[in-house]
Amino acid sequence: MTVHTGDGHDTGGITVRRGVPAGAEPRVAELYWEAFGRKLGAALNPPDTGRRFIASHLRHDRAVVALAGDRVVGVAGFKLGDRGLTGGGAADVLGTYGRVRGLPRLALLALLERTATPGQLVMDGIAVDAGHRGRGIGGALLEEVARVAAENGCGQVRLDVIDVNPRARALYERHGFAAGRTEQTPYLRRLMGFGAVTTMHRAVGDR
Repeated sequence: MTVHTGDGHDTGGITVRRGVPAGAEPRVAELYWEAFGRKLGAALNPPDTGRRFIASHLRHDRAVVALAGDRVVGVAGFKLGDRGLTGGGAADVLGTYGRVRGLPRLALLALLERTATPGQLVMDGIAVDAGHRGRGIGGALLEEVARVAAENGCGQVRLDVIDVNPRARALYERHGFAAGRTEQTPYLRRLMGFGAVTTMHRAVGDR
């Protein structure tokens, strides 16, 4: 079933819908930090500041969320063109962390940046609340993102998975993603906790 922004469909008591609900920004930031805090922490720590920064610069139309009642229990961000879920430019980083501490943080954030090519939707992270895992929420979010890609004329969904997250890679493979190039990043292992990144692709319309 195709779901338009603001509508939703129910999957085993969990509603999947497009867009970050008004007022849910701190919750989405919390889920993102739980999933990616080790990777983002080097650039956005301390955690409280990092979560506030993410919440303050979310682009609401660049996400699919899973709701249990009115509580967000899963989120998948995506990037179309040059706009992803997690925003905030150089001025925002420097305004939050100051110039001296902010400049090196900008360099770290640049290492994490991924650019979509024409006809491609890039996943901007997927996170599911620990208490709701194993219920198919991650798969439902991925399928809805694939529908977003199709409706926007994209022929491919792309994402990156780090070497220390085999569970996420297994999820992606179950939903039609195939591994492509692996970039070795040993210089990031001590700083961000991973030493390699694999790019995975799924053709829109697969499954």
